[in-house]
Amino acid sequence: MNGQQVAIRIDEVSHTYGERQALTGISLEVQQGEMFGLLGPNGGGKTTLFKILSTLMPITQGRISIFDDDLAHHASAIRTRLGVVFQHPSLDPKLTVFENLQHHGHLYGLWGNALRQRANAVLQRLGLLERRRDLVETLSGGLRRRVELAKALLHEPSILLLDEPSTGLDPGVRLDFTATLEELRDKHQVTVLLTTHILEEAGRCNRVGILHEGHLVALGTPDELKRQVGGDVVVIDSPDPEALRQRIAERFACEPVVVDGKVRIEIEQGHAFVRDVVEAFANAIQAVTFGKPTLADVFIHLTGHQLWARQEEIVA
Repeated sequence: MNGQQVAIRIDEVSHTYGERQALTGISLEVQQGEMFGLLGPNGGGKTTLFKILSTLMPITQGRISIFDDDLAHHASAIRTRLGVVFQHPSLDPKLTVFENLQHHGHLYGLWGNALRQRANAVLQRLGLLERRRDLVETLSGGLRRRVELAKALLHEPSILLLDEPSTGLDPGVRLDFTATLEELRDKHQVTVLLTTHILEEAGRCNRVGILHEGHLVALGTPDELKRQVGGDVVVIDSPDPEALRQRIAERFACEPVVVDGKVRIEIEQGHAFVRDVVEAFANAIQAVTFGKPTLADVFIHLTGHQLWARQEEIVA
Protein backbone atom coordinates (compact mmCIF):
# COMPACT_ATOMS: atom_id res chain seq x y z
CA MET A 1 0.00 0.00 0.00
CA ASN A 2 3.06 2.24 0.05
CA GLY A 3 2.67 5.33 -2.09
CA GLN A 4 -1.12 5.02 -2.24
CA GLN A 5 -3.34 7.98 -1.47
CA VAL A 6 -5.17 7.99 1.86
CA ALA A 7 -8.84 7.29 1.09
CA ILE A 8 -10.20 7.65 4.63
CA ARG A 9 -8.53 9.55 7.46
CA ILE A 10 -10.10 9.40 10.92
CA ASP A 11 -8.62 11.73 13.57
CA GLU A 12 -9.59 11.52 17.26
CA VAL A 13 -13.25 10.71 16.62
CA SER A 14 -15.41 10.28 19.72
CA HIS A 15 -19.17 9.87 20.10
CA THR A 16 -21.57 9.61 23.02
CA TYR A 17 -25.19 8.52 23.41
CA GLY A 18 -26.32 10.45 26.46
CA GLU A 19 -23.88 9.41 29.18
CA ARG A 20 -22.58 6.33 27.32
CA GLN A 21 -19.30 6.68 25.46
CA ALA A 22 -19.62 4.75 22.19
CA LEU A 23 -16.33 5.87 20.59
CA THR A 24 -13.25 7.28 22.31
CA GLY A 25 -10.54 9.03 20.33
CA ILE A 26 -10.51 6.75 17.26
CA SER A 27 -7.68 7.53 14.81
CA LEU A 28 -6.75 5.47 11.74
CA GLU A 29 -6.15 5.70 8.00
CA VAL A 30 -7.41 3.52 5.14
CA GLN A 31 -5.32 3.55 1.98
CA GLN A 32 -6.80 3.74 -1.51
CA GLY A 33 -7.29 0.25 -2.91
CA GLU A 34 -7.15 -1.39 0.53
CA MET A 35 -9.64 -3.79 2.11
CA PHE A 36 -9.86 -2.74 5.75
CA GLY A 37 -11.79 -4.59 8.44
CA LEU A 38 -13.19 -3.18 11.70
CA LEU A 39 -13.38 -6.23 13.97
CA GLY A 40 -15.12 -6.34 17.31
CA PRO A 41 -18.10 -7.62 19.28
CA ASN A 42 -21.57 -6.14 19.21
CA GLY A 43 -21.57 -2.97 21.26
CA GLY A 44 -17.89 -2.32 20.56
CA GLY A 45 -18.48 0.79 18.45
CA LYS A 46 -18.31 -0.58 14.91
CA THR A 47 -21.80 0.43 13.85
CA THR A 48 -21.48 3.89 15.36
CA LEU A 49 -18.31 4.53 13.36
CA PHE A 50 -19.97 3.07 10.25
CA LYS A 51 -22.95 5.41 10.61
CA ILE A 52 -20.65 8.41 10.91
CA LEU A 53 -18.55 7.36 7.89
CA SER A 54 -21.66 6.79 5.77
CA THR A 55 -22.99 10.26 6.74
CA LEU A 56 -25.99 8.83 8.59
CA MET A 57 -24.87 10.56 11.79
CA PRO A 58 -22.96 13.81 12.22
CA ILE A 59 -19.48 14.00 13.68
CA THR A 60 -19.68 15.41 17.19
CA GLN A 61 -16.00 15.27 18.06
CA GLY A 62 -12.91 14.78 15.91
CA ARG A 63 -12.42 14.90 12.14
CA ILE A 64 -12.93 12.57 9.17
CA SER A 65 -11.74 13.26 5.65
CA ILE A 66 -12.54 11.30 2.50
CA PHE A 67 -9.85 11.90 -0.12
CA ASP A 68 -9.02 15.17 1.68
CA ASP A 69 -12.66 16.39 1.75
CA ASP A 70 -13.85 17.14 5.27
CA LEU A 71 -16.87 14.98 6.06
CA ALA A 72 -18.38 17.58 8.39
CA HIS A 73 -18.44 20.27 5.68
CA HIS A 74 -18.69 18.36 2.37
CA ALA A 75 -21.03 15.47 3.20
CA SER A 76 -23.16 15.89 0.06
CA ALA A 77 -20.17 15.73 -2.27
CA ILE A 78 -18.68 12.81 -0.36
CA ARG A 79 -21.87 10.75 -0.65
CA THR A 80 -21.35 10.50 -4.42
CA ARG A 81 -18.03 8.77 -3.76
CA LEU A 82 -19.47 6.24 -1.32
CA GLY A 83 -21.20 2.95 -1.99
CA VAL A 84 -22.96 1.65 1.13
CA VAL A 85 -24.20 -1.85 1.97
CA PHE A 86 -26.14 -1.95 5.22
CA GLN A 87 -26.41 -4.89 7.59
CA HIS A 88 -30.18 -5.08 7.12
CA PRO A 89 -31.61 -5.60 3.61
CA SER A 90 -32.56 -2.48 1.66
CA LEU A 91 -34.04 -4.19 -1.40
CA ASP A 92 -37.71 -4.17 -2.41
CA PRO A 93 -38.57 -7.89 -2.64
CA LYS A 94 -41.59 -7.25 -4.87
CA LEU A 95 -39.44 -5.65 -7.59
CA THR A 96 -37.05 -7.34 -9.98
CA VAL A 97 -33.30 -7.12 -9.63
CA PHE A 98 -33.13 -4.57 -12.46
CA GLU A 99 -36.01 -2.50 -11.07
CA ASN A 100 -34.23 -2.22 -7.71
CA LEU A 101 -31.13 -0.91 -9.45
CA GLN A 102 -33.20 1.39 -11.65
CA HIS A 103 -34.87 3.14 -8.70
CA HIS A 104 -31.54 3.40 -6.89
CA GLY A 105 -29.93 4.93 -9.97
CA HIS A 106 -32.54 7.67 -10.09
CA LEU A 107 -31.32 8.84 -6.68
CA TYR A 108 -27.93 9.53 -8.28
CA GLY A 109 -29.32 11.26 -11.37
CA LEU A 110 -29.00 8.25 -13.69
CA TRP A 111 -31.71 7.80 -16.34
CA GLY A 112 -32.44 6.15 -19.67
CA ASN A 113 -29.75 4.39 -21.68
CA ALA A 114 -26.95 5.49 -19.38
CA LEU A 115 -28.70 3.90 -16.41
CA ARG A 116 -29.47 0.67 -18.32
CA GLN A 117 -25.89 0.34 -19.51
CA ARG A 118 -24.48 1.02 -16.07
CA ALA A 119 -26.90 -1.46 -14.42
CA ASN A 120 -26.19 -4.20 -16.95
CA ALA A 121 -22.45 -3.68 -16.58
CA VAL A 122 -22.47 -4.01 -12.80
CA LEU A 123 -24.83 -7.01 -12.93
CA GLN A 124 -22.50 -8.66 -15.44
CA ARG A 125 -19.51 -7.99 -13.17
CA LEU A 126 -21.27 -9.66 -10.22
CA GLY A 127 -22.67 -12.60 -12.20
CA LEU A 128 -26.26 -11.39 -11.94
CA LEU A 129 -27.09 -10.38 -15.49
CA GLU A 130 -29.17 -13.50 -16.18
CA ARG A 131 -31.17 -12.84 -13.00
CA ARG A 132 -32.00 -9.19 -13.77
CA ARG A 133 -35.69 -9.96 -14.46
CA ASP A 134 -36.12 -12.16 -11.37
CA LEU A 135 -38.11 -10.88 -8.40
CA VAL A 136 -35.79 -10.29 -5.47
CA GLU A 137 -38.06 -12.34 -3.20
CA THR A 138 -37.23 -15.45 -5.27
CA LEU A 139 -33.45 -15.12 -4.76
CA SER A 140 -31.29 -16.91 -2.22
CA GLY A 141 -29.67 -14.97 0.61
CA GLY A 142 -26.32 -14.95 -1.16
CA LEU A 143 -27.78 -13.61 -4.41
CA ARG A 144 -29.71 -10.91 -2.54
CA ARG A 145 -26.43 -9.80 -0.94
CA ARG A 146 -24.91 -9.55 -4.42
CA VAL A 147 -27.81 -7.38 -5.53
CA GLU A 148 -27.20 -5.13 -2.51
CA LEU A 149 -23.59 -4.86 -3.65
CA ALA A 150 -24.67 -4.12 -7.24
CA LYS A 151 -26.81 -1.24 -5.96
CA ALA A 152 -23.89 0.15 -4.02
CA LEU A 153 -21.61 -0.01 -7.08
CA LEU A 154 -24.08 1.41 -9.58
CA HIS A 155 -22.82 5.00 -9.41
CA GLU A 156 -19.17 3.82 -9.56
CA PRO A 157 -18.06 4.87 -6.06
CA SER A 158 -14.40 4.95 -5.11
CA ILE A 159 -15.09 3.73 -1.56
CA LEU A 160 -17.34 0.84 -0.54
CA LEU A 161 -18.63 0.73 3.05
CA LEU A 162 -20.21 -2.51 4.29
CA ASP A 163 -21.77 -3.11 7.71
CA GLU A 164 -21.56 -6.79 8.74
CA PRO A 165 -21.94 -7.90 5.09
CA SER A 166 -21.74 -11.66 5.77
CA THR A 167 -24.21 -11.83 8.64
CA GLY A 168 -26.73 -14.60 7.99
CA LEU A 169 -24.82 -16.14 5.08
CA ASP A 170 -23.66 -19.75 5.23
CA PRO A 171 -19.86 -20.28 5.17
CA GLY A 172 -19.67 -21.16 1.46
CA VAL A 173 -21.66 -18.11 0.36
CA ARG A 174 -19.65 -15.97 2.79
CA LEU A 175 -16.35 -17.00 1.17
CA ASP A 176 -17.78 -16.34 -2.28
CA PHE A 177 -18.96 -12.87 -1.27
CA THR A 178 -15.58 -12.02 0.26
CA ALA A 179 -13.88 -13.20 -2.94
CA THR A 180 -16.09 -10.75 -4.85
CA LEU A 181 -14.92 -7.91 -2.59
CA GLU A 182 -11.30 -8.95 -3.17
CA GLU A 183 -11.86 -8.84 -6.93
CA LEU A 184 -13.34 -5.35 -6.68
CA ARG A 185 -10.26 -4.26 -4.74
CA ASP A 186 -7.70 -5.99 -6.96
CA LYS A 187 -9.17 -5.44 -10.44
CA HIS A 188 -11.13 -2.22 -10.01
CA GLN A 189 -9.14 -0.45 -7.26
CA VAL A 190 -12.23 0.00 -5.07
CA THR A 191 -11.38 0.85 -1.47
CA VAL A 192 -13.35 -1.42 0.87
CA LEU A 193 -14.08 -0.80 4.55
CA LEU A 194 -16.22 -3.38 6.32
CA THR A 195 -17.34 -4.01 9.87
CA THR A 196 -17.43 -7.60 11.05
CA HIS A 197 -17.35 -9.94 14.01
CA ILE A 198 -16.49 -12.89 11.74
CA LEU A 199 -12.84 -13.91 12.10
CA GLU A 200 -12.45 -15.44 8.63
CA GLU A 201 -13.78 -12.29 7.02
CA ALA A 202 -11.41 -10.06 8.99
CA GLY A 203 -8.52 -12.39 8.27
CA ARG A 204 -8.82 -11.78 4.53
CA CYS A 205 -8.53 -8.00 4.88
CA ASN A 206 -5.28 -6.17 4.16
CA ARG A 207 -5.40 -4.62 7.62
CA VAL A 208 -7.67 -4.90 10.64
CA GLY A 209 -8.60 -2.46 13.39
CA ILE A 210 -9.93 -4.09 16.56
CA LEU A 211 -12.58 -2.12 18.48
CA HIS A 212 -13.48 -2.85 22.09
CA GLU A 213 -15.82 -0.73 24.20
CA GLY A 214 -15.34 2.22 21.88
CA HIS A 215 -11.53 2.07 21.86
CA LEU A 216 -9.25 1.08 18.97
CA VAL A 217 -7.12 -1.48 20.81
CA ALA A 218 -5.07 -2.80 17.86
CA LEU A 219 -4.29 -1.96 14.25
CA GLY A 220 -2.27 -3.91 11.68
CA THR A 221 -2.26 -6.77 9.21
CA PRO A 222 -3.77 -10.04 10.46
CA ASP A 223 -0.29 -11.57 10.74
CA GLU A 224 1.09 -8.55 12.61
CA LEU A 225 -1.76 -8.75 15.11
CA LYS A 226 -1.29 -12.48 15.67
CA ARG A 227 2.40 -11.93 16.43
CA GLN A 228 1.33 -9.88 19.47
CA VAL A 229 0.35 -13.16 21.12
CA GLY A 230 3.31 -14.92 22.71
CA GLY A 231 3.83 -18.34 21.13
CA ASP A 232 1.10 -20.97 21.05
CA VAL A 233 -2.26 -20.75 22.80
CA VAL A 234 -3.15 -23.55 25.22
CA VAL A 235 -6.70 -23.83 26.58
CA ILE A 236 -7.55 -26.21 29.42
CA ASP A 237 -10.96 -27.40 30.68
CA SER A 238 -10.98 -28.01 34.41
CA PRO A 239 -13.63 -28.50 37.13
CA ASP A 240 -11.85 -25.79 39.15
CA PRO A 241 -10.15 -23.46 36.63
CA GLU A 242 -9.03 -20.84 39.17
CA ALA A 243 -7.29 -23.40 41.37
CA LEU A 244 -5.62 -24.96 38.35
CA ARG A 245 -4.54 -21.53 37.11
CA GLN A 246 -2.73 -20.88 40.38
CA ARG A 247 -1.04 -24.30 40.37
CA ILE A 248 0.15 -23.90 36.76
CA ALA A 249 1.49 -20.41 37.48
CA GLU A 250 3.49 -21.70 40.45
CA ARG A 251 4.77 -24.85 38.74
CA PHE A 252 5.70 -23.43 35.33
CA ALA A 253 6.47 -19.77 36.09
CA CYS A 254 3.99 -18.52 33.46
CA GLU A 255 0.94 -16.27 33.56
CA PRO A 256 -2.25 -18.25 32.91
CA VAL A 257 -5.62 -16.50 32.93
CA VAL A 258 -9.17 -17.76 33.26
CA VAL A 259 -11.34 -16.71 30.31
CA ASP A 260 -14.92 -17.95 29.90
CA GLY A 261 -14.38 -20.64 32.54
CA LYS A 262 -11.24 -22.09 30.95
CA VAL A 263 -7.55 -21.74 31.76
CA ARG A 264 -5.67 -20.02 28.93
CA ILE A 265 -1.90 -19.87 28.55
CA GLU A 266 0.20 -18.16 25.87
CA ILE A 267 3.50 -20.02 25.70
CA GLU A 268 6.26 -21.10 23.33
CA GLN A 269 6.49 -24.78 22.39
CA GLY A 270 2.84 -25.40 23.23
CA HIS A 271 3.02 -29.11 22.36
CA ALA A 272 5.73 -29.70 24.96
CA PHE A 273 3.88 -27.63 27.56
CA VAL A 274 0.69 -29.67 27.00
CA ARG A 275 2.62 -32.88 27.71
CA ASP A 276 4.17 -31.44 30.87
CA VAL A 277 1.01 -29.87 32.28
CA VAL A 278 -1.08 -33.01 31.71
CA GLU A 279 1.62 -35.08 33.41
CA ALA A 280 1.70 -32.68 36.36
CA PHE A 281 -2.04 -32.14 36.87
CA ALA A 282 -3.80 -35.03 35.15
CA ASN A 283 -6.55 -35.30 37.79
CA ALA A 284 -7.44 -31.59 37.45
CA ILE A 285 -7.70 -31.56 33.66
CA GLN A 286 -10.70 -32.61 31.57
CA ALA A 287 -9.48 -31.54 28.11
CA VAL A 288 -6.65 -29.59 26.50
CA THR A 289 -6.36 -27.86 23.12
CA PHE A 290 -3.50 -25.85 21.65
CA GLY A 291 -2.71 -24.10 18.38
CA LYS A 292 -1.26 -21.06 16.69
CA PRO A 293 -2.87 -17.71 17.59
CA THR A 294 -5.99 -16.55 15.76
CA LEU A 295 -7.56 -13.09 15.69
CA ALA A 296 -9.88 -14.33 18.44
CA ASP A 297 -6.80 -15.00 20.56
CA VAL A 298 -5.53 -11.49 19.77
CA PHE A 299 -8.80 -10.05 21.08
CA ILE A 300 -8.54 -12.08 24.30
CA HIS A 301 -4.88 -11.12 24.69
CA LEU A 302 -5.74 -7.41 24.41
CA THR A 303 -9.02 -7.27 26.33
CA GLY A 304 -9.23 -10.35 28.55
CA HIS A 305 -12.61 -11.18 27.00
CA GLN A 306 -13.93 -13.51 24.33
CA LEU A 307 -14.84 -11.75 21.08
CA TRP A 308 -18.36 -13.19 21.32
CA ALA A 309 -18.85 -12.58 25.04
CA ARG A 310 -20.91 -9.42 24.52
CA GLN A 311 -23.78 -10.01 22.12
CA GLU A 312 -26.04 -7.23 23.33
CA GLU A 313 -26.08 -4.64 20.54
CA ILE A 314 -27.25 -1.38 22.07
CA VAL A 315 -26.77 1.27 19.38
CA ALA A 316 -23.02 0.94 18.93
